[in-house]
Amino acid sequence: MAKPKSTFRCSACGHQVAKWVGRCPDCGEWGSVDEVAPLASTPTQIAVAPSSPALPITQIDAVSSSAIASGIGEFDRVLGSGVVPGSVILLAGEPGVGKSTLLLEAVKHWAQRDRIALYITGEESAGQVRMRAERTGAVHQNVYLAAETDLATILGHVDSVRPSLMIVDSVQTVVASGADGVTGGVTQIRAVTTALVSLAKNRGIAVILVGHVTKDGAVAGPRSLEHLVDVVLSFEGDRHSSLRMVRGIKNRFGPADEVGCFEQRDDGIHQVTDPSGIFLHQRDSDVPGTATMVTMDGKRPLVGEIQSLTNETTMATPRRAVSGLDGARVAMVLAVLQSRLELKEIGKHEVYAATVGGMKVTEPAADLAIALAVHSAMKHGAIPAKTVAIGEVGLAGEVRRVSAVARRVAEAKRLGFRHAIVPAGTEEKLPGGIRISRVGDLSQAVLAARGDVPADAPF
Repeated sequence: MAKPKSTFRCSACGHQVAKWVGRCPDCGEWGSVDEVAPLASTPTQIAVAPSSPALPITQIDAVSSSAIASGIGEFDRVLGSGVVPGSVILLAGEPGVGKSTLLLEAVKHWAQRDRIALYITGEESAGQVRMRAERTGAVHQNVYLAAETDLATILGHVDSVRPSLMIVDSVQTVVASGADGVTGGVTQIRAVTTALVSLAKNRGIAVILVGHVTKDGAVAGPRSLEHLVDVVLSFEGDRHSSLRMVRGIKNRFGPADEVGCFEQRDDGIHQVTDPSGIFLHQRDSDVPGTATMVTMDGKRPLVGEIQSLTNETTMATPRRAVSGLDGARVAMVLAVLQSRLELKEIGKHEVYAATVGGMKVTEPAADLAIALAVHSAMKHGAIPAKTVAIGEVGLAGEVRRVSAVARRVAEAKRLGFRHAIVPAGTEEKLPGGIRISRVGDLSQAVLAARGDVPADAPF
């Protein structure tokens, strides 16, 4: 009888090939093709009596699966309402962004409520984690620490400690003795995650796995890793900024587009309940080339500031530089300004556009603020500091509608802004107490920024 041949499968898209290749011919991913053992023929399955009968859904107790607050409001905001017993959470982020520091903070609050937490570290020694815990104030008698990389030993620690929360830092360092492959490989990660998911479901232990990311920012390992866990969180941050963002990618217990804001300090990581103030520059007088916008990061409105600087140049191709903005959208806005508002002099000026505080904006709702900031810099006319601009700019110069305008205006009003420029086609009921100017194109938006357009409701 012929021996079955092994096949090779891409961990990113599932495409199968007959022999190993360095790059998947289907999705183009490098280093994602792994050998798959041949499946042995199995006999026909016979029905077996279940250990526990199926029950009507009305008789299922849902109290045991109620979320437990972690003690960190921003972390609970992203999770939904807290940590669900028996859930598996994957927290991925770049090296040095603060994943371990955040989880030590969560462990501290968990232990302070008379709950037992087990912290498994596979990348550092127990002494190194203890030093960080002392610096952040996470030393507590209900926190158990173990430096292990063997899966069987980790399960033994769970049997002896019996925690209600377990942290595994990181899942790429754990080795399952019964699985093939190298440490951190596709086969090993899948085997380790499957075992930990089964542990969490059977014993009702909340498990948080720390994951690595690739150079593209995606979660390292097989794509099935994200399917196995209940929640996938991305921990983002810039090395040159203290701001950190926890973004939900997948969540079975709440919204998958929430964002939590934190600030990295010397004594640990602290939650930022009002991050809008970080992205606003406190100035005493109005400055040309500055406009304020309200962007949506998930379901959270964030008020930010866009600054623009223009310099006349003799170069045939003036320089265009952006920071924190989408360069393609800024180039499009500049072309619309030059064509629709007849700002021909833009072609002879260098244009620099940037956000304040390291804010990164990619959504189209910032187009109007970019256009007003560049126009203000070109004409040397300042926009009032208490004015915000919300809207997408089309190639015809029209100001298009965007989502959640009422929520954006409400956030601007809360922060003390007194004038909001919004698209004319907005049908949402906007909050009162703030001056509203509805504009249909860029020319009307420029007039509104100067106060030459009648408002819907006087302030």
